[in-house]
Amino acid sequence: MPRKLYLRPLEPFASSHNAGSGKPLAGSGRAFARCEVSLRGQDGEIETEKLSLEQLTGWCLDDHQDGSDLTAKLEASLESLSAARQPFSGLPMDRPQVMGIVNVTPDSFSDGGDRLDAGKAIADGLEMWNAGATILDVGGESTRPGAEPVSERDEIARVVPVVRGLSDAGARVSIDTRHAAVMRAAIEAGADIVNDVTALEGDPDSLGVVAASGKPVVLMHMQGDPRSMQKNPDYKDVVLDVFDYLEERVEACIEAGISGDAIAVDVGIGFGKSIQHNLRLLDRLAAFHAIGVPILLGLSRKSFIGRLSRGEAPKDRLAGSLAGVAAGLSRGVQIFRVHDVAETLQMIAVWQAIEESS
Repeated sequence: MPRKLYLRPLEPFASSHNAGSGKPLAGSGRAFARCEVSLRGQDGEIETEKLSLEQLTGWCLDDHQDGSDLTAKLEASLESLSAARQPFSGLPMDRPQVMGIVNVTPDSFSDGGDRLDAGKAIADGLEMWNAGATILDVGGESTRPGAEPVSERDEIARVVPVVRGLSDAGARVSIDTRHAAVMRAAIEAGADIVNDVTALEGDPDSLGVVAASGKPVVLMHMQGDPRSMQKNPDYKDVVLDVFDYLEERVEACIEAGISGDAIAVDVGIGFGKSIQHNLRLLDRLAAFHAIGVPILLGLSRKSFIGRLSRGEAPKDRLAGSLAGVAAGLSRGVQIFRVHDVAETLQMIAVWQAIEESS
């Protein structure tokens, strides 16, 4: 029975601390010398071991009838985990990049209504850009749990003036949408990146629009849709299930003509996940480097932060949001989607200085 092999780097460390030891982690400046290796059969049974890099090949060959096949899969996974990432939309992936959130909606969970006026949205976006954001993510439809869909016409009317204003001012803009017509209009207005919570599955024309445009894309995992996603989300194994989905979507995009260097993935924290699902994904983010593309992490101000703490309102969840960014940094995440750009960049600067101090 064919089984699928998964590798998760354990205890990633700053590679400057242990020059020459271990393997680099996706060109992130971190490295690893041990892995958790998991095998999942078609029956769903999972076999897991934690091993040093030196022990991995022997483990595949010993007591496994499919050992030679597993060894080939192991070598491919290690290569994907270790390879430096190419620039994404011109941004180097050997250092953290910060994407500032510019919601142009009346009902987003954290800042709904704050930037419904295009002039206000542009001004706030440029403030984030000047603070150090390297991408500004413009969205015109809330995808919070329970949110109702927005017509494409209304979404386009909301986002196009903001995308054009930010792009004309020299900012790198992504369009946060699941609708092909909105993608097309935003790209025509100057958007550089498409960020889709449905991984280009929500609209039958999306894959073709992005492939024809040549623009980079962020593929996110979501179980269900915004109206239903938090109604008893369920997985056989949330990490392996999300990994398989994102890997399949990357392959589908490449087959459609999108360059592998123009794809990033997002595990979709809070999108069809319980608190425990979110925590497990955050703890095991390093496993997703085996897909071979940059990882984007978006957890800023999300509800699970308040539920783990004292029920704080969205705008009072900065500290928890920064804790999540720190977890991502230690696991080699390349792009962070945040509401609080200046504060996040300050935290990253201090975190990196501490990591590189010896």
